[in-house]
Amino acid sequence: MKDLEFPVFKTKVENDRKFNLSDPKERSDYFFLKAGDEIEEIRKFLEESAFIVYLLGKKSAGKGTYSKMLAEVIDPEKIDHFSIGDMIRGVDKELKDEKKREELVEFLKKNYRGWHSLEEVMSILEGRSTTKLLPTDFILTLIKREIAKRGRKVIFIDGFPRNMDQISYSLFFRDLIGYRDDDDFFVLIDVPEKVIDERAKWRRVCPECNTSRNLKLLPTSKIGYDNEKEEFYLICDNPDCNEVRMVAKEGDEAGIAPIKERLEMDEKLIKQAFSLHGIPKILLRNSVPINEAEKYVSDYEITPEYKYEWNEEKKEVEVKEVPWVVEDDNGVESYSLMAPPVVVSFIKQLADILRA
Repeated sequence: MKDLEFPVFKTKVENDRKFNLSDPKERSDYFFLKAGDEIEEIRKFLEESAFIVYLLGKKSAGKGTYSKMLAEVIDPEKIDHFSIGDMIRGVDKELKDEKKREELVEFLKKNYRGWHSLEEVMSILEGRSTTKLLPTDFILTLIKREIAKRGRKVIFIDGFPRNMDQISYSLFFRDLIGYRDDDDFFVLIDVPEKVIDERAKWRRVCPECNTSRNLKLLPTSKIGYDNEKEEFYLICDNPDCNEVRMVAKEGDEAGIAPIKERLEMDEKLIKQAFSLHGIPKILLRNSVPINEAEKYVSDYEITPEYKYEWNEEKKEVEVKEVPWVVEDDNGVESYSLMAPPVVVSFIKQLADILRA
């Protein structure tokens, strides 16, 4: 990230072996080799306590992926992740059901405090556009409701704070919503915009089951070649889809261009949170400079890029895997990292915070 230094975290260990990080069993073995002591420490902590995490990263930076993978490693029953966007979409659905709408209004009557009347808030909610943010005091009330549904668990909140005003609210979040006296902290994620751009441009979706993959970074097991268009395409792995051709979603070819303004705001939020005092911060970095990679990570921890060639003689697509090279936001040639090594960094920093 420009003008902000996220440290490179070392996950390379002696006597390392190559793990298939796509396989759940091998991924589990990988985590225990790299951070077994810290995993047990965090599990023991969760026997008596919990904590709240505010996830801050640019759109499509991997906030959900990292938090869900951490839950997979530690204890899925004790860790919940929810995004503010999903929460609001859920409320939108409730408004269409008369009984659920009445329950929502009753909850708001008992719990909502803010500068807008309840009638105004409901009017904003029902008539809002997708680009208009709801009042922060109302968002806090909805978060309180969402947390109450989950009981005594670790909560990863994705999408709050969403603007500069909400940064200050997050510092007093527990007091504002009457939440338990648990630790809370920020997780700040640094992902080069080039990575986000490529993820969007090469995304492919199955028109039958809506599974999302990536032609360049996460292919299916079957690759096709269109002679007429002279282009390669993914074939959905789902047997129920009868080898349907996966397609690009409209607008994906533009990459990050349509969300540039959103990414700029996300960066401002991260920088603002980075400078805050008195609240612990976990810093997650998705990339490592090429000239430092050998010292910090193993080859299998680097995100692969897939290249294709059509073998005319065999009438088949040949797939070649190479390390994916990207420029970070400061123009440094870097490797993008797979999710598991980033989560190893997450686990080790989390253990440090909890034992402090």
